[in-house]
Amino acid sequence: MILSISGVVLLAIIVFLFFRKDGLKASHAVACALFGFFLAGTALAPSIKAGSASLASLLGGIKF
Repeated sequence: MILSISGVVLLAIIVFLFFRKDGLKASHAVACALFGFFLAGTALAPSIKAGSASLASLLGGIKF
């Protein structure tokens, strides 16, 4: 749960930066949000969630 909330916050910050700096239009951001919303309801959602959790554990295991 914490991973998904922090992921949403991180993606929201990235979208905001694209909106401010790179000229992302509001309609593009809405289309991306709707795509993500509907993608979450498909059969691919568990695979995407497992892949992102695996990536997060990989990045969390890196020691500097």
